[in-house]
Amino acid sequence: MFRRLTMALLGALSLVAVAAPASSGATAPTRESGNPINDQGSSYHYRSNVTAVTPSVPGLQLEVLEFADRLVLTNHTGKTITVYGYEGEPYARVLADGTVQVNTRSPAYFLNQNFYGDVNVPPSASSSAPARWTVLDRTGQLEWHDHRIHWMSPALPPQVKDQSKRTKIFDWRVPIRVGAQPGAIAGQLFWVPPAGSKTPLAAIVALAVVLVAAIALVLFVRARRRRGGPSDGDGDGAGGRVGAEEAW
Repeated sequence: MFRRLTMALLGALSLVAVAAPASSGATAPTRESGNPINDQGSSYHYRSNVTAVTPSVPGLQLEVLEFADRLVLTNHTGKTITVYGYEGEPYARVLADGTVQVNTRSPAYFLNQNFYGDVNVPPSASSSAPARWTVLDRTGQLEWHDHRIHWMSPALPPQVKDQSKRTKIFDWRVPIRVGAQPGAIAGQLFWVPPAGSKTPLAAIVALAVVLVAAIALVLFVRARRRRGGPSDGDGDGAGGRVGAEEAW
């Protein structure tokens, strides 16, 4: 009987161990149509957050998409909003009427087409070249990949000493202009622990329940043996003891 109990306990523990990682498995980040994350990189273990937008103007909204991959700027201010590239050149803008334009002579226009900026920028693209504006749409919403908001390497940042802890990587800033007012989008980038790096609470609770039940059963049977109580059956007609019957 004791051997059967031990085997049942080990079986239950193995089920908990198998179920724990399955319940905390990672799910791939959502990829929106027309704007996929480049296959050479992923922002899955990072989180970029917008902390401030200046100037503070009603109708100007900012959002980070896919953890730390892209920014979305929505312009309902009635003013033209310009986003500046990595060398201070005008990169893109949303006009007061909602027209969205990109400067195809901005180096950022080419660099932003690859997750790590691993592209050859043509000689025609220069921060000092006159802007060449191309209309993207007229939705009043600009969506773009910006290297300033994510970690530019597949290797771990040196700030991450323990992958199980949330860690700040850096503060970031994207310069903008609202009408005639200069400003910026400010934010922070964090490393977040990979999914499944910690044992789920449900698995811990289940394991505790199994252990407590097993211990309680063992203590109960041992106490009954010490009392020399009758067995559950009819016995052997001579007042047979449970200890002798069940051989614990």
